[in-house]
Amino acid sequence: MAIELTETAAREIKTIIDQQELDKNKVRLRVGVKGGGCSGFSYLLDLTEQQRETDETFEKHGVKIVCDPKSYLYLNGTEIDFKDEVMGRGFVFKNPNATSSCGCGSSFSA
Repeated sequence: MAIELTETAAREIKTIIDQQELDKNKVRLRVGVKGGGCSGFSYLLDLTEQQRETDETFEKHGVKIVCDPKSYLYLNGTEIDFKDEVMGRGFVFKNPNATSSCGCGSSFSA
């Protein structure tokens, strides 16, 4: 399996890369988790040029994705989408490894 990125999320990431005038050929989307949040773990998204030798790497819809091995244990199979709705806009995680998640969708437990 892998970390999936919808076309909508990929478009938003490319827009952010353009707005921040980052080098499209060097920048990566770092996906990870950290302890904390209302359910135990919080999702992390970051644009970086750093790629570690131990990172899992993927490419979806022209976006290069990197994930550290510990985070990947929790994120394998996760789909990242982007919603732009009346109630708000932001990235949404559909994580099959989460046993529960908070109402805001930015943290989960496993």
